Amino acid sequence: QVQLVESGGGLVQAGGSLRLSCIISGSFFSIDDMRWYRQAPGKQRELVAALTSASITDYSDSVKGRFTISRDNAKNTVYLQMNSLKPEDTAVYYCNAKIRRSSSWSTMGDYWGQGTQVTVSS
Repeated sequence: QVQLVESGGGLVQAGGSLRLSCIISGSFFSIDDMRWYRQAPGKQRELVAALTSASITDYSDSVKGRFTISRDNAKNTVYLQMNSLKPEDTAVYYCNAKIRRSSSWSTMGDYWGQGTQVTVSS
């Protein structure tokens, strides 16, 4: 019943900006942390940014200083603001979250969105 839906991807020129959104819907008790991953053609999926329930952020070295992860708790939405985009940022971006369906720790699960394409032209 829990669903993650990404949006905001598209085609942008190098140096431009995009903001990705991930809306979490369904029946759940809490969102423990949120992450953004990406997968470029011919490459493995990699962690881009993470935001814990304690509001601690972490970024991959390749995006530090350019990307910012944030969330709106009232809207159950996580964002990825991407500035100074480079052609090597081209990938499918995925939202990921660890979610508890109830107050019991045993109900924690790992959920993924369907992905949104980001293409950066030179």
